[in-house]
Amino acid sequence: MAEPLCRLYLITPPRIDDLAAFGHVLAHALDAGDVAALQIRLKDQPDEVVAAAVDALAPIAQARGVAVILNDRPDLAARLGCDGVHVGQDDAPYAEARRIMGKDKIVGVTCHDSRHLAMEAAEAGADYVAFGAFHPTATKEPKTRADPEILTIWQETMETPCVAIGGITVENARALAAAGADFLAVSAGVWSHGEGPAAAVKALNDEIAKGLADRA
Repeated sequence: MAEPLCRLYLITPPRIDDLAAFGHVLAHALDAGDVAALQIRLKDQPDEVVAAAVDALAPIAQARGVAVILNDRPDLAARLGCDGVHVGQDDAPYAEARRIMGKDKIVGVTCHDSRHLAMEAAEAGADYVAFGAFHPTATKEPKTRADPEILTIWQETMETPCVAIGGITVENARALAAAGADFLAVSAGVWSHGEGPAAAVKALNDEIAKGLADRA
C-alpha cells in the first residue's frame, strides 16, 4: 500500500498589482520545495485581468510540474488552457464545470465543513474536495469552521483526495497533515511570511513531513 502523501497547494494573493514582480517571487517560492498546484484566485477582477495573470503565471508553474487551477470560472479556465478549475458551492455546479473542462482536467469543489457535500462531489467525480476554514483567515470571510477530525474521517472512508484550507500557516500545518489532509491550501501563510515566500514553502514542507510521520 502506498505511503500517505500530503502536498502543498498554493493560492495566489487576492490582488496582484505587478505581475512581473510577482512572477519572480512565485518562481523562487516554487523552487524552494514541493508544490502540487497553484490556484489563481482573483475574485471580482475583470476577465482581462484574470487572463493576464494566467498568461504570466501559468508558464512559471507548469514549467515546474505545478498544476494551474483557476478559481470559480470553468469557462475562462478552459479557454486559457488551465489544468483545472476550483468551484465553490455558489459557483458553477460540478456537472457544468466538468462539462466545460472535459474529463481530463482537474475539477475541485469547496465543501466547507460538510461530509455530505463532499460525498456528493466525490460520487459525481470531483478530483478533490476542499474542507475549511480550519483557522481564521484574512483572505476571505469563511462561511464555516471545520474540525480536523473531518480530514481523519474522510481519509479513512473515502478515496477522493481532500484539501484543507483556511488560515493555514507554518505554525499549524503539521496538525492538519497529521489529521489526514492530502493537500494544504495556503495563501497568506506563504506570501505574508516574515522570512519571505520561499522560506515559507520550505518550512511548510518540513512541517508536512513531520505531520506525515505523526500520521504513520
